[in-house]
Amino acid sequence: MASVGTRYVAHARADADGNLVQADDVLAQLHQACGGKIGSRIAIPELLALVEKALRFGLKLARQFDATDGENRVTAWVEVAPVADDAGEVAGCTIDVVSWHSEELPPENEIEAARRRVEINRHLADCTARLDSNQRLLSIETQAPDLADFAEHALAAAGKPWTDLVRLPGNTHQQPLHWRLLDGATCEIDGSNRKWTAHLEPLGQPQPGSAGFVLYLTAERPLAESSGDGEPDGEDAPSFGRDLTPVLRQPINRIIANAETIRTKLAGPLADEYSSYAADIATAAQHLLALIDDLSDLEVVESEDFTTAPDRIELADVARRACGILGVRAREKGITLVAPPEGESQLAIAEFRRVLQILLNLVGNAIRYSPDESQVWIRLDRIGNRALITVADQGHGLEPEQQERVFEKFERLGRSGDGGSGLGLYISRRIARAMDGDLTVESAPGQGARFTLSVPAAEDLRKEPRDGPTIPKPRDNG
Repeated sequence: MASVGTRYVAHARADADGNLVQADDVLAQLHQACGGKIGSRIAIPELLALVEKALRFGLKLARQFDATDGENRVTAWVEVAPVADDAGEVAGCTIDVVSWHSEELPPENEIEAARRRVEINRHLADCTARLDSNQRLLSIETQAPDLADFAEHALAAAGKPWTDLVRLPGNTHQQPLHWRLLDGATCEIDGSNRKWTAHLEPLGQPQPGSAGFVLYLTAERPLAESSGDGEPDGEDAPSFGRDLTPVLRQPINRIIANAETIRTKLAGPLADEYSSYAADIATAAQHLLALIDDLSDLEVVESEDFTTAPDRIELADVARRACGILGVRAREKGITLVAPPEGESQLAIAEFRRVLQILLNLVGNAIRYSPDESQVWIRLDRIGNRALITVADQGHGLEPEQQERVFEKFERLGRSGDGGSGLGLYISRRIARAMDGDLTVESAPGQGARFTLSVPAAEDLRKEPRDGPTIPKPRDNG
């Protein structure tokens, strides 16, 4: 504690519940900048933790805390002393600021900031679409009831600019504008009473957008707060996918977005333990969201009327897109994704969106179960009238009995801590067979695994069919 005669910068007082009931200007202003007000719970995280410890144990404490007021980083040294009431119970504490240092926040790392914004946009979006380099629609995914008509029109308008399907109030320029001018734009969508914000994630290096874009559409408010937007009419039986999934996704996505904001310390400096707690919350919420998506897909693929919409697609393009989407996750483990090179082609008759869904599951599993600094290959082939795409990894591989069980529902092969639902491969095989195809596995212990999706081949009318390249066999990790 400070010695007698110490000159204090500021004084404050908190009650037994951690509410700041009195504070001099410098501390009151920081408390307000962090979202609090006099009489409310202390809004400065590290100071609140210090006060709660003093109240809980009845101890006098002297510690440093860090905080930010949005523009400056503050480092202060405070003395916290419990105050007892007439009955000898702790009734609050005094807070004396011994030193106070403020400096401007350093500019945020642009790469980290962009990555954080993309992560938040991804989890808050009610609709996600894939665009080519000219912002033309390739595919769309949404489970928001008030966007059902929009999604149907978008699928029918594949190949057209996404801006043709929305209204951009006050924007009379020829569309589409440069993607940077549309990133953050407000738009209106027929069939929805909600207002939407568009966010564009550019793909490709070194020129952003050269490999296309991911479009995220985020509503100004959750559907549950809207009046009459896509509410069930009560005539059909309740459906997990149709009725519950959209309701569950929205609050969980907001939990993830808020946890990511805390984890990345966007709201100001935090002790590492609190940042770690936020990371745990985000991870748990992401696992829950993945389970909800899997259960929703399970309901769809097991329904009697489940069908796909086959079209003429380029498997090499789908493979490269899957690698682009999962590239960040792979790099975090030092894993190299080896996609089919530019110029390689394998045409097939299948549904683009469903093939991409299967590949994202296969490549995601390969990344999850492969050792760090290894490789995952995606290769094309053709046998007769079947087009093949194989995902091969350098993981531990599967025993023969595991290969027989891996496509079963809820089968996780004893992996209890990986956050998976055990439904991905089951769903993927159901989808493959609905496209008149199949999903198979070849593996051996210590030699990785090779999952192969086969679908009907389409002839390239410009040239004679040719055999695809031989799939490299993963090296033995033993």
